[in-house]
Parts: sequence; C-alpha cells; structure tokens
Amino acid sequence: MISIITPVHNSETFIASCIQNVIDQGCPDIEHIIVDGGSTDGTLELIKRYADEYAHIHWISEKDKGQSDAMNKGISIANGELLGVLNADDYYEPGAINRAVQLLQDLPEPSFLAGNCNIWNHVDELIGINKPSHLKLEQLLKGWCVHPFPYNPSAYFYHASLHQSAGLFDINEHYAMDLEFILRAVQFANVYYFDEAWGNFRVHEDTKTFRSKSNGEPMARMNRIMRHYRKRLNPVSRLKVACVYEYYSDENVRKVKQGLKSAFGF
Repeated sequence: MISIITPVHNSETFIASCIQNVIDQGCPDIEHIIVDGGSTDGTLELIKRYADEYAHIHWISEKDKGQSDAMNKGISIANGELLGVLNADDYYEPGAINRAVQLLQDLPEPSFLAGNCNIWNHVDELIGINKPSHLKLEQLLKGWCVHPFPYNPSAYFYHASLHQSAGLFDINEHYAMDLEFILRAVQFANVYYFDEAWGNFRVHEDTKTFRSKSNGEPMARMNRIMRHYRKRLNPVSRLKVACVYEYYSDENVRKVKQGLKSAFGF
C-alpha cells in the first residue's frame, strides 16, 4: 500500500482538486490521509464530503504546530509501506503514483526516488521544471545552481521505513522542511532519479514562497541548513563543497529573484 499525506489549513480553493487528483490516479492500493490544522473556511466540509464517498480517504482535524507537525501526524498513522506527500495546492501527473509504486516495489529498503516537477505561476504559466538528477549529499550541498534538490514533494516518493533511520520532519522548520529532510534522508536511503514528469508545484500568493519574498527568509534558511549538513562531510570534501556553494551563492540569489519575478511580476 502507498499512503499519500496531505497537510492542509484553510485551503478550500484547492483541497477538492487535490483529493480528486489522487482519486484520478487510479491506484488500487492506496490511502489518502488528510491532516487539517483546524481550518475555519470550507476546507473541512469538502474533506468530509469526499471521505463519506471514498473509503480510502482518512482525515483528522486539530490544531498543530505547523506543516511539518501535520505531515508527521499523517506519517504516524499511515499504513502504507510507501509514502508520498501532496500539498493541497499541488498535483500529480497522470499515473505518477502507480509509477512510483511499480519502481519502489523492486528497490531495496529504504529507497528514495525523485522525478521531475513542473513549476507554475499564479496564472498557470509554466515557469520552470525541477530536475533533481543528482541526489547524493555532497552533490546537493553544492547548491541549487549546481545540483538542484527535489523542489516539491509531489515529485518524490520513498519507503516509509526511511523515517526509522532518518527521522521525521523537523517541526521547528516551517519554510525549508523539504530540503532539511532530504539532506538527512539521502544519507540513509538508496537514491534514484527518473527523468519523468511526476509532480506539479503551484507558486501563488498564498504560498510561503510568496509571503516570505520581501525579507529573504527562504534563502537565509537554506544557507543555514546547507552549512549545518556540510559539517557531515570529511574536511577535504567540506572545503571543496563550501567553495563551490559560496561561489554560486550570488547566482543562487539571482535565480531566486528571477523566478519570483517571473511568477509574480515583481
């Protein structure tokens, strides 16, 4: 079985399409666990409506400590040997879940596999494709411009047993939880990249990327996390990676700003 975890809070605009997207995958052995953080709009009513009709949908609704905490709650009650995370405003490409199940069933545990992720702006224009083709720790620590990490969980899946060795998502991390978890996970997992489109990431005014654009918070957090995990390398590799990362740091900033400008026009 594969368990898809969806953390959600006040997302009535997207939650129905998210749930339907998982249904439309046509996966025969799946559960969709939706963890609502106490929504005050129409999100919960929509979840209940689908759950009443589809037995594979399970949900809880209660206050949490943020997105990481919500994902951890979902993982803790998941029954699947395989896991995926789908944010309410993102969606899978047709057949992505079945493809992941097919691949993971033949791979050693724990394995982490990533595909490509399409990135869309607020007017549904494709502004980029994330292709995380290099997934070893030392490669990822060289930075986004050299080896981009998997940008969105709609395009990666893994064995649930990976959490036993790598731990859960950091509940103190509210912006770069994906990056922080991936840098831990690849140290324990067999990692694989497939040059196939699996996920879709929407960048719009309600996303954290948009809300935090003015203060440089995402880049600051990314730098802090990168430097923390760089300490895991041997001294020679650490120096080499640091030189590469710092050399491209200005390019990182430029690309982030360029991406935001393309997405939002500022």
